[in-house]
Amino acid sequence: MSASKALMKAASGVSGEVLGVGDPWNISTAQWLAEDVNYFNPVESSGSSFHIFFKPDGLKLYVSTNGDSEVNEYNLSEAWDITTASYLQAFSVATQETGPKGMFFKPDGTKMYVVGTSNDSVYEYNLSTAWDVTSASHVQTFSVLSQDFAPRGVWFKTDGTKMYVSGATSASIHEYNLSTAWDISSASLLQSEDISTDTPAPRSLYIRSDGSKMYVANGGGHVSEYNLSTAWDVSSASHVQDLDTTGVATFTGGVFLKSDGSELYVIGGSIKLVSRYQLSTAWDISSASYQEPTTKYFSVESEELSPKSVFFKPDGKKMYVTGGSGDDVNEYDLSTAWNIHTASYSQNFSVAAQETSPQGLFFKPDGTKMYVNGFDNDTVNEYDLSTAWDISSASYSQQLDISGQNGVSTAIFFKPDGTKFYLLGRGPDAIDEYDLSTAWDITSASRLQEISVNSEESSPSGLFFKPDGTKMYVVGFSGDEVNEYDLSTAWDISSSSALQTFSIIGQSNSSEGIFFKPDGLKMYIVDQTEDAIFEYDL
Repeated sequence: MSASKALMKAASGVSGEVLGVGDPWNISTAQWLAEDVNYFNPVESSGSSFHIFFKPDGLKLYVSTNGDSEVNEYNLSEAWDITTASYLQAFSVATQETGPKGMFFKPDGTKMYVVGTSNDSVYEYNLSTAWDVTSASHVQTFSVLSQDFAPRGVWFKTDGTKMYVSGATSASIHEYNLSTAWDISSASLLQSEDISTDTPAPRSLYIRSDGSKMYVANGGGHVSEYNLSTAWDVSSASHVQDLDTTGVATFTGGVFLKSDGSELYVIGGSIKLVSRYQLSTAWDISSASYQEPTTKYFSVESEELSPKSVFFKPDGKKMYVTGGSGDDVNEYDLSTAWNIHTASYSQNFSVAAQETSPQGLFFKPDGTKMYVNGFDNDTVNEYDLSTAWDISSASYSQQLDISGQNGVSTAIFFKPDGTKFYLLGRGPDAIDEYDLSTAWDITSASRLQEISVNSEESSPSGLFFKPDGTKMYVVGFSGDEVNEYDLSTAWDISSSSALQTFSIIGQSNSSEGIFFKPDGLKMYIVDQTEDAIFEYDL
């Protein structure tokens, strides 16, 4: 999965909060995992987000938003780790500015400055409680209209005696002297530096604390780095290099660096994503690398371009994926149980001789039998494994003809004692329940009953039961959601009633399979379009 795909998924509304374990088997508590990723989506904004600012200790993040004219405040449980950000509160600047862009905080957190394009001014606020935006009160306004009628960024020298404003109209950085530190009413223009040659669409800016380097976000998807041969003197600026951010953010509105220069953060306009780059050489953007998120999903693209189902060994140390492009079952080893991020491909087993469009997959709890269903031959195929859980030891045993009973069968699930199995199908959109007179022997199966799931899902593709048979889950790609059912009589599908749904559209728009950890605290979804397995905490 590409970084851009992952980022667009985040833009759909995944906040990036890391949440604790909740209620097992209750899909309403599900959260898409957000550990060790390199972006954060500030979903609280209803419009575009243009700039970011961090508290010096990295434990707070601020985002300016254009649509609702606010500064949003977030707490970070781990310093500088944007994936641990949680929304706290917001402060409206609409009375002064309806198009806020850049912002800056005094190092002690007692003053905030906002620049905007509706009135082409810088606004100064006092914070009666340091770093608490809700305690802000407007003090005064300083117009920069004479220099630029589209100011985008604002920055101050560490002692408050200089102010810098980046302007999109003039493509310049304007430097002001403040005769009274931190008092914008005392500002006077000293000089302006045209940077249009290297940064034709300047947005926000960041200046290193010693004044020797300047970084400017270019709206076209770049960050420009400048050296200042004379500290804090913009006329001494020389362009060094650019960082292309288009693979992560096609529009770069804001830029900020960690205080030691080892990490760079950008935010991109309407997509609103705060993205993090690692700098192997501090302050050198040519050393920046964006690490694509890996723990929120596991790609099976190298092995299968059309994954349909997923199954885990009961101890969580093996994962199996079946698919339609390879007509096989793929086996993966997990070095950490149930953590798909630790999966590594092991081997595959072809089922093409029996089924050229495999869909569902199930293993006997001891790993000595495997079952695959598909819709090309309308059969359920049974395989014996001479070495438990090793698919290379599989041999075809027998099959059950289900033609005329289930339409297009998409998933299979067995009762833990092997005396029942269930087939999910499309056309009709239904679940069929079968009794097995001999446990685990599919040739002894007889169909008992059928229920429709069409009211909840018109393209059902994945099926799972809670181990005690009192809950049932169906996933499909017409609703892009997980449907949870209660069974008043365990394992009797006629006693099922729809309980609730959980939308997965933010991550998957072609969901094919579903699996739960035995304790119900993790859920896994197979996505055919992204060729990936998505992991959720409940």
